[in-house]
Amino acid sequence: MKAVLGACVLPVALGTAGAIGQAVHSRTGLSGTARQALVAVICLAIAVSLVVVLRRRVDRRPLSRLGLANGATALRTFGLGLAVTAGSAAVLLGVGTWAGWLAWGPLDVPKLLGFLVVNALIAVALEAFPEELVFRGYVYTTLNQALRRWTAFLTTVLLFTFAGAGSSVVYAVVGTLLGEDVPAPGFAPAGEDPFAYAVLYPIFGSVLLIARITTGSLWTSVALHLTYLTVARVTLEGEARGAGWSMSLTTPDALVLMPGLLLLAALVFLLIARLRGRRLGWRERASE
Repeated sequence: MKAVLGACVLPVALGTAGAIGQAVHSRTGLSGTARQALVAVICLAIAVSLVVVLRRRVDRRPLSRLGLANGATALRTFGLGLAVTAGSAAVLLGVGTWAGWLAWGPLDVPKLLGFLVVNALIAVALEAFPEELVFRGYVYTTLNQALRRWTAFLTTVLLFTFAGAGSSVVYAVVGTLLGEDVPAPGFAPAGEDPFAYAVLYPIFGSVLLIARITTGSLWTSVALHLTYLTVARVTLEGEARGAGWSMSLTTPDALVLMPGLLLLAALVFLLIARLRGRRLGWRERASE
């Protein structure tokens, strides 16, 4: 029950922040990066506050047990997540380019660097950290204390997959209360194919959990999350986002590259765990 309650934190944070951002835009004209930053700060504040309340006041347990390593360990595991994900992206996109599946646009280095900095700050606050804190942190840890790891794993992935639908409901409710004209709730975000979303998100959630479990650190999954979002936004959405670099698909077969990137990263994390002698214990009931 506590895990389900914890899973509601992200939809509440995302949906509320998005609705407030829309209301501020309607009343003041705030848009672009400033609006995204406002939504990100509100989302981060709500998500962190609710998780702290659940963990300290309800569970009466330390936040550090959610995988929040500090100091050198945090930097090392974050760097590992970044290196593995970026390396997997380089391999898969390199293969796709060699096969003629991808066509690259002109590179504007200053513009790309500026985009990477702004995107990283907003993505960490809006998506990477709150989503990891909630699902790979609180939800998974809570389930893993009561269930076998395999069951906790699958349940966490399932709850993560429906977080977007939950946030659309919260967005609609809060937005309506604020007097905004809001879209009807849906399973997938507006503009995304529901089938593709239903396939990609369980894969994404599974790989994020594998990174979290094999390293024992939430910072690894935060880095993976951030790096994957960055790669996707520069390549697939680079032109629309003004990222300074972009990529286009020359064949539908290239669509397998993004889930392939995630699966390759998962294999690398599993190999690292095996080399380190870290036993995953899928059938065990264990707390992190």
